[in-house]
Amino acid sequence: MPQYIAFLRGINVGGHRVKMDRLRSLFDELGFSDVSTFIASGNVIFADASDDVGALREAIEGHLAESLGYEVAVFLRSPAQLAAMLGSNPPEDDSGASTAPSHYVIFLHAAASESLRSTVAALTSETDAFLFSGTEIHWRIQGKLSESPLFGGAIERALRGTPTTTRNMNTIRRIAAKTASHEAGG
Repeated sequence: MPQYIAFLRGINVGGHRVKMDRLRSLFDELGFSDVSTFIASGNVIFADASDDVGALREAIEGHLAESLGYEVAVFLRSPAQLAAMLGSNPPEDDSGASTAPSHYVIFLHAAASESLRSTVAALTSETDAFLFSGTEIHWRIQGKLSESPLFGGAIERALRGTPTTTRNMNTIRRIAAKTASHEAGG
């Protein structure tokens, strides 16, 4: 049965507190199997026989809005998509270490339009660099997120209301490892 990872926007930030057992039960209510959460930032791993990602996303978004009382943007990826994302990761130095201390991935529902690409790329600086890869934007920061001049709203303004959610690459690596061990039967 296909496995999916749901990256949810706005869980346990901005006053929207949801306990992970509650979040798992909301996914159980939709009939999904093997539901688990990964850290308390809105990462849900589940399995479902459907391969209609659009319909799954709509069902999850609708159920969460009805159950929680506010809209939650949902970004679905398969374990294979996470593995591909890690495989096409922006360059690392010869030692295998990241060339930037901080690496975030901004998830989109569809590939960024030329207008969005241009707007975000214009934010490139000595501190911040962006790489567009399919339905993700890799954001590399020389330093901590809080040290970026884009921290605190500038990136959100640049995204101009485009539905997104952002995760640290370390979180994505850990989720990919968890789903890989699940697929291997571990």
